[in-house]
Amino acid sequence: MNRDDKTKVAVIGSGNIGTDLMIKVLRLSKHLEMGAMVGIDPDSDGLARAARFGVPITADGVGGLIDMAGFDDIEIVFDATSAKAHEANAAELAPYGKRLIDLTPAAIGPFVVPAVNIEEHIDAANVNMVTCGGQATIPVVAAVARVVPVAYAEIVASIASKSAGPGTRANIDEFTETTALAITSVGGAERGKAVIILNPAEPPLIMRDTVLCLVRAPDAAVHAEITASVQKMVDDVAAYVPGYRLKQAVQISPIPDGQPVHTLLREGIGTVPTHQVSVFLEVEGAAHYLPAYAGNLDIMTSAAVQMAERIAQRKEESR
Repeated sequence: MNRDDKTKVAVIGSGNIGTDLMIKVLRLSKHLEMGAMVGIDPDSDGLARAARFGVPITADGVGGLIDMAGFDDIEIVFDATSAKAHEANAAELAPYGKRLIDLTPAAIGPFVVPAVNIEEHIDAANVNMVTCGGQATIPVVAAVARVVPVAYAEIVASIASKSAGPGTRANIDEFTETTALAITSVGGAERGKAVIILNPAEPPLIMRDTVLCLVRAPDAAVHAEITASVQKMVDDVAAYVPGYRLKQAVQISPIPDGQPVHTLLREGIGTVPTHQVSVFLEVEGAAHYLPAYAGNLDIMTSAAVQMAERIAQRKEESR
């Protein structure tokens, strides 16, 4: 593809996530071109690296981006800041008609998990990439839900403490709330819960995720369908996050008599679950900029780039 045909993008946030996004666009993208790197700290490593790569930079935030000479040519803006900052950034950019891809838990726009619903929101002005835990686990919930209704889904995301920067730590509450909401709205579960664990182990461990789904599936043939659906979904996610994989085989076990699962179910639900589906995942980062143990950040940037690639590809298809 001719460079002039590529869709120009800007990245707001020159920290770890924003820098990794930039490097993915520069190294891997078929349809995207870096148009700007935006920060607020003129001494940040991300801005320094962008300058060395020849990417236009500004340390004056979104105002500086709007004042840049090439701003009109930028079509997609990634926001890798924080939930509160994204609200302000989105409002400031609203008059200019840019497509926003939000990597914070602000959730102004619809949730997108590429392997599940990328086509549903391809025309949305502002899409939200949920959270790292959501990107890793919601595909599995959706894979189970496309076989049998999921009465309850719970996810536990364990990430290396070293991979959780100030932005992640400031948004822990938003992380759990946003992920739980997306488990139902995207994953298809009747009710959802999310837990995040910052693992202080040294050396740092790569991201591990547990997905538990309560389903009514007394038929063994349905168990085989669930297992196949989960494996297919894992393969779909691994197509854009190569370090995403099952840690062990899918487990489907009967719920013991007398176990009070009713306390987890949505009030008024008519289906009584008979089995628990347990899926154990790990996510190893590609180490483009972030260390390999930071799979939680890698899956976010990979999902965001996948969304932007599809937007750009759709534009090219419509020509």
